[in-house]
Amino acid sequence: MVYGMKILKELNLLDDFTVYVTGTVMEEDCDGLCWRYIVEEDKLKPDFVVITEPTSLNVYRGHRGRIEFRIKTVGLSAHASAPERGDNAIYKMAKIINEIEKLNENLHYDPFLGKGTIVVSQIFFKSPSHNAVPDECVIHIDRRLTAGETKESAFEEIREIFKKTGIDAEIVELTYSKPAYTGIEYPVEKYFPTWVVEEDSDVVQAAKKTYIKTFGNEPLIDKWTFSTNGIATAGVYGIPTVGFGPGDEKYAHAPNEKVKIEHLVKAAAFYANFPKTLVEKLK
Repeated sequence: MVYGMKILKELNLLDDFTVYVTGTVMEEDCDGLCWRYIVEEDKLKPDFVVITEPTSLNVYRGHRGRIEFRIKTVGLSAHASAPERGDNAIYKMAKIINEIEKLNENLHYDPFLGKGTIVVSQIFFKSPSHNAVPDECVIHIDRRLTAGETKESAFEEIREIFKKTGIDAEIVELTYSKPAYTGIEYPVEKYFPTWVVEEDSDVVQAAKKTYIKTFGNEPLIDKWTFSTNGIATAGVYGIPTVGFGPGDEKYAHAPNEKVKIEHLVKAAAFYANFPKTLVEKLK
């Protein structure tokens, strides 16, 4: 990104625009938190955003959203030698988990974004000892939301599971509030909206034109499997957002993560050409 702007200046690819290069923090812990702070506190709301997460040098225009929440069951502790005297919170949760596994196979499918998913990613319990019936069980849920799915629809699916199993359980909504390296805490609900920018939009078409002008052929226009700060720029604030980045998505967070040098060079060229191409399209 930085070298792209260096090229832009050196080749005088300037026009009536201002470009900000942002190196934002805490995105891995809480998607979009940094952009919520930039918009709400720094009062910087750009007209367009280019996200430089890995796209294999393709043009991306959206991805599924997600929500993190927990489910809690409560029982009654008793000595493990007489479990009938208690009410095992883990056994209650097991019935819910079985239904969540089935739910994952039947979630909504979108032709562009694909299917929604739900995963039990962690499990916790409380018990007086190793020799006692647990009186509380909590599971952590990662729910990926495709187009047409929302926080409310996801919660309603879980409530239907409670009814089906006859288990009295609770949905626990989550907030991210860990301090940044500066010590600032900026609490944010752990709900990250789905977003899609239309293919015929100015920002996507400008990205397509930039690609053709820079590389001589047409790009693949696609979407991410994982989540990005686009959940805030496009999903929360409605800012037209497009993705173009070096590296292959399949290597992100993998032990063999890598980026081709050729990708870095080409991405810098794209970033240098994009702003002027976009502004010319808007004139």
